[in-house]
Amino acid sequence: MSLYAQRGVSAQKEEVHAAIQNLDQGLYPNAFCKLYADFLGGQSNFINIMHADGAGTKSILAYLYWKETGDITVWKGIAQDAIAMNLDDLLCVGIYDQILFSSTIDRNKLAITGDVLSQVINGTQDFFTTLKSYGVNIEFLGGETADVGDVVRTIAVNGTMTARWPKDKLITNDLIAPGQVIVGFSSHGKATYETEYNSGLGSNGLTSARHDVLSKDYATKYPETFESQLADEVVYIGKNKVTDTLEIPGFGPISVGKLLLSPTRTYAPLVKAILTDHFDAVKGMIHCSGGGQTKCMKYLPGNMRIVKDNFMPIPPIFNLIQANSGANAREMYQVFNMGHRLEIFTEASKAENLISIASSLGIDAQVIGRVEESNNKELILKGAFGEELFSY
Repeated sequence: MSLYAQRGVSAQKEEVHAAIQNLDQGLYPNAFCKLYADFLGGQSNFINIMHADGAGTKSILAYLYWKETGDITVWKGIAQDAIAMNLDDLLCVGIYDQILFSSTIDRNKLAITGDVLSQVINGTQDFFTTLKSYGVNIEFLGGETADVGDVVRTIAVNGTMTARWPKDKLITNDLIAPGQVIVGFSSHGKATYETEYNSGLGSNGLTSARHDVLSKDYATKYPETFESQLADEVVYIGKNKVTDTLEIPGFGPISVGKLLLSPTRTYAPLVKAILTDHFDAVKGMIHCSGGGQTKCMKYLPGNMRIVKDNFMPIPPIFNLIQANSGANAREMYQVFNMGHRLEIFTEASKAENLISIASSLGIDAQVIGRVEESNNKELILKGAFGEELFSY
């Protein structure tokens, strides 16, 4: 059993998928998000969507970092995480504008102060203001903030996004087909719309990242940051403190805490630019979130083989996690994005245009794989680690 599973977390969410298997899959079952007929407007050429996600256990890491360093501004990053995890899912069905957002914050008032709430709430509005300057308009409708210390030990930061969108501007993944290539867009570095280096970690796999990298000292100091029923051998098994530093080429030393807490990069400015000028080039789009580099297999419109054999260099944060945990490549690529968190399926002749747009925004991009014919749904990952086969 993987360390991830031993900590009570599933990268593939098997039990969740089993629980919802009998639900309506929406108008486009292969789309990255569930899409429904236009109940709000009553027009046959529009769809409605309501999507929920959040910062996950990254908020626990923010709590630990805040308590250790006194840096309360780290909570603004958690606000961005909750937004980006929603927004970047919507991007994958083609929605990048005229979106409504409602936040849901559950806190333990004995652990989380009002100043922390202010950072999260004001950080939400600040992020929307930044996105607006790139033509991505999201209205913040407020939401629910509840003091539920009997339910949460620290804080949970989540949100819901709602939109109405024309059907002829949707990306449904139904056009993914053999012969296409996959362009991967880097999750790390510093995009033109980011203010500092982004480690690329995002908001997935943070349970493993936190326990694998950080020292056992934190288990004693902050017992409220982990499930008490976990076996001691999977709790804070790493070598690092949040204040330790890692040398990042071109950016200098950055603390381990900051690397783990890098706000999730949104690809909204990039996707808006691509879909505005090259909509027909996009045959499918995948957000490599929960499930990492295996995420794409859930959204294929039929039997085909995905081959990813030209990965970008692995960002330092993932090497740090693997060095601490000893996890094998198969687990790492199932849990983490490992360097690119957005994939666009396109014709080979169109790839360079997409890569050029990314470059103009300071985002590295390259063809990382391709789609081949197959009698089954298969995924092959190849790299310096060898080869891993996944069958579905």
